[in-house]
Amino acid sequence: MKNGRIVELRMAISRKVINGKSYEYPAYTLPLNLYIPKSMVEKHGTKYYLQVDEETGVITIKPTWEKKDDK
Repeated sequence: MKNGRIVELRMAISRKVINGKSYEYPAYTLPLNLYIPKSMVEKHGTKYYLQVDEETGVITIKPTWEKKDDK
């Protein structure tokens, strides 16, 4: 059985320490703790269609195609 819903990304600030220096960067996640690359967020926005197939365990993420105002 496949369950699908429209979800919105959450932005969290991630931190890394490399050679003693601390770096912060934005990370975008879905409710199932799936990370979405910044390039996808810039291209498609923050709303996605999330579909989970419970029989096979396959998770499908598709961007929602909303019309944006062209100015």
